[in-house]
Amino acid sequence: MKRKIITAIMAFSIIATISVSCSDDFVERDVVYAIGSDNYFNSEEEYYKALVAAYDILQSTYVNVILGEIASDNTLSGGGDANDVIGWQQIDEMIHTPVNSNLNDVWGWMFAGVNRASYILEFKDKTEFEGKAQIIAEARFLRAYYQFELVKWFGGIPMKGDARFELGDELTIPRSKKEDVYAAIENDLKLAIEDLSPTAPQIGRVTKGAAQALLGKVYLYQEKFDLAGPMLDNVINSGMYRLTKDSNTESKDQYSNLFEEIGENGIESVFEVQYTDVEGAGFGCLQCSEGNVAVGFSGPRSYDGPLFTSGFSFNVPTQESLTIYEDGDIRKDITILNMTEWGAQTGATYTPGYKDTKLFNRKYIPRKRSAQAAGDLNLTNPNNYRAIRYADVLLMAAEAFSHTNNPTKAQEYVNEVRRRAFGDENHDITSTGPQLTQDILDERRRELLGEGHRFFDLVRTKQAEGKIPGYVEGKNNLFPIPIEEIKFSNGNWEQNPNY
Repeated sequence: MKRKIITAIMAFSIIATISVSCSDDFVERDVVYAIGSDNYFNSEEEYYKALVAAYDILQSTYVNVILGEIASDNTLSGGGDANDVIGWQQIDEMIHTPVNSNLNDVWGWMFAGVNRASYILEFKDKTEFEGKAQIIAEARFLRAYYQFELVKWFGGIPMKGDARFELGDELTIPRSKKEDVYAAIENDLKLAIEDLSPTAPQIGRVTKGAAQALLGKVYLYQEKFDLAGPMLDNVINSGMYRLTKDSNTESKDQYSNLFEEIGENGIESVFEVQYTDVEGAGFGCLQCSEGNVAVGFSGPRSYDGPLFTSGFSFNVPTQESLTIYEDGDIRKDITILNMTEWGAQTGATYTPGYKDTKLFNRKYIPRKRSAQAAGDLNLTNPNNYRAIRYADVLLMAAEAFSHTNNPTKAQEYVNEVRRRAFGDENHDITSTGPQLTQDILDERRRELLGEGHRFFDLVRTKQAEGKIPGYVEGKNNLFPIPIEEIKFSNGNWEQNPNY
């Protein structure tokens, strides 16, 4: 197994206070030990450990990914029955409310990431050492990443600049406007780009290209197309990335395992969340898992057959998802595992779950491994999550240029993706104007199905209503602030409309 940058559950506590009290016939003592700003950030090692802690929360984004599919028209909730992870079931049917533990997870874990990154930035000037600019830049990227997740899901959020949130802030700091959140994200990414290296200091750490790609995405979400295209062009023209396979020269049989070959920090990986199966976890603390929880949740129940292992049958592709691929598009078979066909081919069997479609997300599905994982097998899958990959960058750039009167460049980028999928140039897109934009968005769905982007693509392009059953524009374009947070703030944070 390849070495990962993040292998510890927690390398650094943001504020740790441990009280020990021992009492017997001979001695009674009370020892208090605290890690805080007064006795931390005194060395490169301590900044590095704080950075590891900020990265650590990325592993909790598995829930963002799986819900980004379940909330869309790509997949159904699945699971064992209608009450299996009830929060996911509610989101699938667009009947979720502020009382939803899974949405509370997204809010809480992403804010934990913001706070950990902000702790580094709060004390960015305390100690000087060679290489500190890189660490500070990575902290800025990570805070921007977590805040981008929050603004996508919930809209405007509370912000405190380069400082940690502390108890009581919820009563005085209001939710910022969405525009202000985006401005803060842009600022962090611009500053990060200045100091990030084009190559990662360690596998899994942030690069300049990752920050440029994320900034381009942030521009795209705000419809700042004139800024998004050139920013994404920086990534494309850097020479640091390329599509993994060129189907003009590679056989289609070789391409059938493309998604496995793309991943694990390959040439197409722009930013990747690292997972490993050497640290066990359990249902009592899913966010403690060093493995990709979404993978086990997406596998077939009671599976018996080659290549794959069992899971909990969540996040099952819809039957409609089979129809979006044209004849000859190799992505269909690497994206969707059709158990009817697979069973006929291999004799594999499984137990149908709730909302069973006989289809599974083949990109993120548990696979047989030579070594037994630590802890619960389903919770410790080592599959990395490709948060931003080069094909995504090409399609985002194509979309941006389709809006800025540059159809030639837009066609060039989208067709680079399509030529890999078909192995020829006979399926190139030649449309212009609004139809070109729509063709690119349709291509995003085909290329990125199963990767957590679809719901937000539909929302930002105002196409969700009518495509997502139960979706109501003006309400479901944002998720509700968890009821716990509204109560903690004593009403200081207003609920999102229509919840």
